[in-house]
Amino acid sequence: MASKSNTETATQAPIAPAKAQPVAPPNDTMAIIAPAVGWLIPGAGHLIQKRFIRGILLMVSICAMFALGMAMQGKVYRPNTGDLLDMLGFIGDLGGGALYIVTRAMDAGQTAIATVVSDYGTKFIVVAGLLNVIAAVDAHQIALGKKR
Repeated sequence: MASKSNTETATQAPIAPAKAQPVAPPNDTMAIIAPAVGWLIPGAGHLIQKRFIRGILLMVSICAMFALGMAMQGKVYRPNTGDLLDMLGFIGDLGGGALYIVTRAMDAGQTAIATVVSDYGTKFIVVAGLLNVIAAVDAHQIALGKKR
């Protein structure tokens, strides 16, 4: 009985391992351009890679957060070497890309934080910048083929 099972298994074809679905090959040029464009214009890093729904959702949410923060009279931080929290706020704001550059060029958001609402507005602006950085990193990962 043991010899019969040995002959049966010897004649069966070996089972091939399951193949993973192929991931798009990395595009070195796109891996550089996508995060740069995505940082400058929120959501654009996804749009240039034909990820339209994700790109539009990111663009709308980041721009809306930034606009709401400005509407609440939030502060836009300037580069400085003073208080540590101001430096961290500047880094977060700088993540907004063109939103930050245009706001600074218009000299908007320079009022002192006098009310709770303006403090929330400041947080909205910083979080919009940080979300934009995360979106740019995501666009980079997609361009490298590490993510769909």
